[in-house]
Amino acid sequence: MAETAAVHRSDKGFIGHPVGLGWLSFCEFWERFSYYGMQALLVLYMTHTLLNPGHIEHVWGFAPFRRAVEGIYGAGLSPQALASAIFGLYTGFVYLTPIGGGLIADRLLGRTRTVALGASLMALGHFLMAFEASFLLALSSLLLGVGCFKGNISSQVGDLYGPGDDRRADAFQIFLFVVQIAVIVSPFVCGTLGQVYGWHYGFGAAGVGMLIGLGIYLTGRAHFPAEPPRKTDAAAPPRPRLTRADAGKIAILIAILPVLAVAMVGNQEISNAYLIWGEQNYQLVFFGKTMPITWILSFGSIISAGTIVVSVAFWRWFGTRWTEPDEITKVTVGVMLGSTAPLLLAAASTIIAATHTRVGLGWAIAFEVVNDLGFANVFPVAIALYSRAAPKGLTGLMIGFFYLHLFMGNLFVGWVGGLLEKMPAASFWLLHTALMVGAALILLVVRITAGKILAPSYDVPVDEELAEAVA
Repeated sequence: MAETAAVHRSDKGFIGHPVGLGWLSFCEFWERFSYYGMQALLVLYMTHTLLNPGHIEHVWGFAPFRRAVEGIYGAGLSPQALASAIFGLYTGFVYLTPIGGGLIADRLLGRTRTVALGASLMALGHFLMAFEASFLLALSSLLLGVGCFKGNISSQVGDLYGPGDDRRADAFQIFLFVVQIAVIVSPFVCGTLGQVYGWHYGFGAAGVGMLIGLGIYLTGRAHFPAEPPRKTDAAAPPRPRLTRADAGKIAILIAILPVLAVAMVGNQEISNAYLIWGEQNYQLVFFGKTMPITWILSFGSIISAGTIVVSVAFWRWFGTRWTEPDEITKVTVGVMLGSTAPLLLAAASTIIAATHTRVGLGWAIAFEVVNDLGFANVFPVAIALYSRAAPKGLTGLMIGFFYLHLFMGNLFVGWVGGLLEKMPAASFWLLHTALMVGAALILLVVRITAGKILAPSYDVPVDEELAEAVA
């Protein structure tokens, strides 16, 4: 292992990191470009075109699919409510399929082949979106592709470094920075093409982006880490022995997953009902030209990057003067702060109802700043909470459980988003605030009653398994 680590440390061909990091990062850029570009258009495409008479009849297998969706969300869904439900199901299952992708990589194909398969399926899915008939086939292909791609490429990034290589943390910062650029760029490119020139141009651009990513991945595969041995049941490591305290931690971490799912409702609504509401209520005309509403997502991503920096700097400053709070406290504060963002939209809706005029984009900026400041202290901090509180030997499993809250939350948001046309807009956004405040209060009770259980001392050495699990 020491010899392998020395080889890894000698590879500094990409800004002081292994060359493979560059190939993987640029591949991930194009994958995220395609994913977020398609996601920016999905609800708008369904509500404006696909789910309306004259189009919905063309979708293969849509009648039984609709019956299944309405069996979950309720019968008689309008196009907007149905679009919200489909979006929720799609974005929810995005966080389940990587489990299957990991099993395929570990037991059958290996990571490189599985990632290449995933990229191919995603490209196919984006191009299938160009045809109304193949809409459901396209979503299925995209879900399978993300499942094969997402977790395995992140694992390859981690495997570029030996156990004692301190460049690992910097590597993931570089990797995520590239992702953030894609999140900013893709709504501008795919959103503009889709809304201005035609939906299928936007989806096609996402497909082209994924093909570029696949080409980059295949070109750089010689620089990727060696494949780990296939896992079999016989070779599986023994299960760790759990103490009563460990069982208590696991029970608490699992019990708060639904709370975290509700806590994310305001943030996850941004690519769903918020786009529909914003298109109808923001002043989007400049010098006679109408700005595509998808640009809001790009502006939000720029703000999000800045608020993460601000949040990290604030807690470092806070720690120099007082005791920095533990993760569960930060998450609670973040949810409570984020709950005020929908309040701004409720206030804007009240003004719109009184004046019968649209509001300026200053409201959108204020919403994004407040929401992102809160969310910066929820999702990334909650990952740290689960990874640090998890019993030794079960870090990876608990991180996997953690992502289930995104599955539950997106399904829930799919239902909540469908209420947009059934409620006054101000009440719709106040509902989001109420849900988030309720989640924050429950987390506060958990912090008071079980905070010491979930916040072991930082003096305990960090297990290398933590880095592997987060990777």
